[in-house]
Amino acid sequence: MSVTTTEPLADPRRSRRSIALVFAVHGAVSGTFVTRIPWLQDRLDLSPGQLGLALVMPAVGSSLAMPLAGRFVHRYGGRAAVRGLISLWCLALALPALAPSLPALCAVLLVYGATAGMADVAMNAQGVEIEQRLGRSIMSGLHGMWSVGGLLASGFGILAAHLSLDARLQLAVTALVLAALAQPICRGLPALRTPEEAEAPPHFALPPRSSLLIGLVGFCAVFGEGASMDWSGVYLKDVTGASATVAAASYTAFALTMAVSRLAGDAAIRRLGAVRTTRLGGAVATLGGVLVVVADTPAVAIPGFALIGVGVAVVVPLAFAAAGRIGTNPSQAIAGVATVTYTSGLVAPAVIGALAQATSLTVSFGLVTLLALALLLGAGALRRAEPDSPAPDVVRAPHGGDAAAGRARALSGDAPTG
Repeated sequence: MSVTTTEPLADPRRSRRSIALVFAVHGAVSGTFVTRIPWLQDRLDLSPGQLGLALVMPAVGSSLAMPLAGRFVHRYGGRAAVRGLISLWCLALALPALAPSLPALCAVLLVYGATAGMADVAMNAQGVEIEQRLGRSIMSGLHGMWSVGGLLASGFGILAAHLSLDARLQLAVTALVLAALAQPICRGLPALRTPEEAEAPPHFALPPRSSLLIGLVGFCAVFGEGASMDWSGVYLKDVTGASATVAAASYTAFALTMAVSRLAGDAAIRRLGAVRTTRLGGAVATLGGVLVVVADTPAVAIPGFALIGVGVAVVVPLAFAAAGRIGTNPSQAIAGVATVTYTSGLVAPAVIGALAQATSLTVSFGLVTLLALALLLGAGALRRAEPDSPAPDVVRAPHGGDAAAGRARALSGDAPTG
């Protein structure tokens, strides 16, 4: 037998507020780090190629560690897993500034990325469980809070850089502050826990086949996001002749567009449903890609990049929500989708650069446009993210007992947290 796991939360507002703040803390770590990358480059005297190699390491670490997260969540429970992993991620922020050489920096960023990826899976699994019990979409807003956290933290980082603060001191203090803030925030999370009779995932869980198509839809969205964030400034400068100031502001503008779209995305999902929202987003992103490809002035390219951001903003949150309804262990499916999806963020900048080298940046963003168009075709894979879609199946009781009721009680917070 199977049942839906939709028992109400004991304190819905507190649960939703707490997971939203967890996402904001996670984003704040990322936003802080990126503002001090120039300091790292100067301190270690890194060439652009060496810096590029180092900055690949967080994505590699995330991709390697994400499949481990399902086992961690299963063993310790959602709240304990989020608390432990988000704390490690915050503390890891202090490490890059301490690296004395390029090899050490690469090793440190590998660890930094691994903690980021595992925390990402745990908090998304918790978000999906809370969403299912609330009975309405919240994942887009949670990812919007991640963007807000990143934007706010990047503002403090820019100020620190302007004041010429030593990054070792700034990152260490920020790491401790964020880790300390995470503790009371995580206490507000519900004690969601996998029932004892559910089979534990393997220590290193490959993406389940049922999650691959969902992951590929997320892959297309993240490719457009990564390409636009990393290359929009270069595109504006080299293709449309934008000034250095306009080109430099492109990342902040694009990130702000993503944040606003994700914060507003839940309302669209509730009104239109996951599939239609994804198709609409794919159409908007495709239109944006076309504008970028045909642009010969910043006035055309900038709205194009903005439309790409609006179009892809809600796809990744919906991909996680859909993955969370696969099987009896949402964290394993989410880890699989995250691995496939975030691999796109790893390869997108390199693919865009290689294609631009062989042809032109205009051709490169032609590929981005085609992948945005693919969102229209693959939107049906996210049907599981519909608020009224079936929840994950529950394991059958060994001798006809009421395993379903036990799982519902466990996931609603009556079980110990570990």
